[in-house]
Amino acid sequence: MFSKIINCLVITLLTTSTLLAQDGIYFNAATGDKEGAYNTMVDEKIENIGFILSDPYERINEAYAQKYSNEKGYKETLDNLGFFSISNDKALRPLLLKEPRLGAFSPFNLLIYKYKSEDITRVGYLNPRVMLDITGVNNKRVRTDFIKMFEPLQKVLDSEIRGKHEVVTFDKLPSTKLMEFELEFERSDNILDFIEDFQEKFEEAFDDNKYIIVDFKNYSEVYADMQVDFSKYDAYFVYAICHFHFSYTVFNAGNAQAGIFAPCSMYMYIEKDKNIMHIGMAYLENWISVAGITDLEQVKSIRTLDKQIIDIMTGLGAKLQL
Repeated sequence: MFSKIINCLVITLLTTSTLLAQDGIYFNAATGDKEGAYNTMVDEKIENIGFILSDPYERINEAYAQKYSNEKGYKETLDNLGFFSISNDKALRPLLLKEPRLGAFSPFNLLIYKYKSEDITRVGYLNPRVMLDITGVNNKRVRTDFIKMFEPLQKVLDSEIRGKHEVVTFDKLPSTKLMEFELEFERSDNILDFIEDFQEKFEEAFDDNKYIIVDFKNYSEVYADMQVDFSKYDAYFVYAICHFHFSYTVFNAGNAQAGIFAPCSMYMYIEKDKNIMHIGMAYLENWISVAGITDLEQVKSIRTLDKQIIDIMTGLGAKLQL
């Protein structure tokens, strides 16, 4: 069994009952610098169990130092911080056909981080049950198959990273877990015209608000290349977005474990012959509860970004689904 990280657990005692803690984030915590073992694992091992690595973002802490070292109050706390988005495309396909909201965590981040103040490297991922709960996926077969997909990944972590098992626990998810939008459009003979025009406006709007598009995965193209059926959708793709300064103020300020949610995956899909694009992304509000964030400034920033993302999307014509 995974041991509990007690300092990440807030136990709320009620007069009649006690909230039961849930497993939120799984880590392999190993003594020493495990960056070499981690890189070997993602470069040579995970593909053998079906996982595909998207563009890696390694040693983000060095970019923080270069960009923000002149800011007032800057302190270099991280010895390593890396985001490596991965997905098991083959196993995921039948699940996406049934539950497209899984794109909110497909790909997901296999996080690595190490603080300067301790000789421990942590490698881990968000509990897949929490991913399912955030996206509102209740289909029992999908839940079972999605969770099962992570079992070989954990075995590879155990053999390559080793170390102790740790779990960051939490009490409950927020009431608003997944922001969902619908964007109605007029279909033409070539749907790519609409998609390309929207993508250009989307990328420009987020760039104007100081976000970075760090990854883009077109599952429709992935499955076309694999020559497998994905015809339920005329289009299905996922953007990974990051607000770099915001991430610095959280991950470099004592809450590197919250990097498990980064970068944020925003899925977009159009069902075959339909004229509505469905868009979704996990609320950053989930970071507060699952990652145990209590710093008031960080909490305020998280809620500000949630509102800003909604404003950007509604500014593009998308309607928030309540």
